[in-house]
Amino acid sequence: MPKVISFDMDGTLVNTEFTDWVWLHGIPTLYADKAKLPFEEAKHLVVEEYLKVGEGAMEWYDIKYWFQFFQLEQSWKDLMHQYVDKISVYPDVHYILDRVRGKFPIILTSNAGREFIEVEMEATGLWGYFDRIFSATSDFGEVKKTVGFYQRICQILGADPQEIVHVGDHHEFDYLVPRTLGIHAFYLDRTAQRRGDFVISDLRDLEEKLLF
Repeated sequence: MPKVISFDMDGTLVNTEFTDWVWLHGIPTLYADKAKLPFEEAKHLVVEEYLKVGEGAMEWYDIKYWFQFFQLEQSWKDLMHQYVDKISVYPDVHYILDRVRGKFPIILTSNAGREFIEVEMEATGLWGYFDRIFSATSDFGEVKKTVGFYQRICQILGADPQEIVHVGDHHEFDYLVPRTLGIHAFYLDRTAQRRGDFVISDLRDLEEKLLF
């Protein structure tokens, strides 16, 4: 039986619509206004800069970095709150969290900066489910693509890797990397395109996998 259950956030618990609006609409809109460019041209230039950095780098997740990079004078906090209505949890989330709560400690391990985590947790009311919340980028200054990140989580929790179950929607960061350490990781593929003993397409499937 696991000692701790860990969940990723965006794409796992919370729909990515909010973050998509911030990164792919909000920032390009501000940049278009600043540079006096059509929106689509500004968006192309902004996304091009994102891709130069890549999701393996800390800057990818750092909204303050991008506001400075594009020299945007507006408030990043105001931008995020502009799209709060886009935040929503997947239909299977409350079911599995209610089933797990009380049986195991629940933690959140995300690459998202705490700026995003706090807004999304507040908007969804999910705060109360979690015993600990970890932002790889804000708390540790790294992306959760390394075994070292998961080792630090184990040390903080006082748990062996084999005592932790982790669930997330990124095949490398949430599945392949933690499994190399011995964590019981499950890959959440909401498209149901992948198959395997450790692949689920709905969080409710976790209940059967863990037999609780």
